[in-house]
Amino acid sequence: VEDRYSDIAIFNDVVYLAGQVANDLSQNIQGQMREILTSINHLLTQANSDKSRILMAQVYLADMSDYAGMNEIWDLWVSDIKGHAPPRATVQALLANKKYKVEVVVIAAQK
Repeated sequence: VEDRYSDIAIFNDVVYLAGQVANDLSQNIQGQMREILTSINHLLTQANSDKSRILMAQVYLADMSDYAGMNEIWDLWVSDIKGHAPPRATVQALLANKKYKVEVVVIAAQK
């Protein structure tokens, strides 16, 4: 919980998640991505939503050389909603902490 921002906001049945980052920054890209997607699942569940209701996902990579490793975990995550994977953009970005390898922002509809 932060005073500066909220992890989640809901307006008109749309769920907006703040950028999710890993807590364990000693992990490689796959580990950080797994942790982030677990957090996203948890937050969406709290908001009466789930990954099948994602309207847009934005992935920010500190280094595009991690693109394949990130996609490996992403593909596993969306494998149970084949044909309904969410729209997504992926860009390289200078992240707030040098140890962050990835940050993910999600917008989803409530059920």
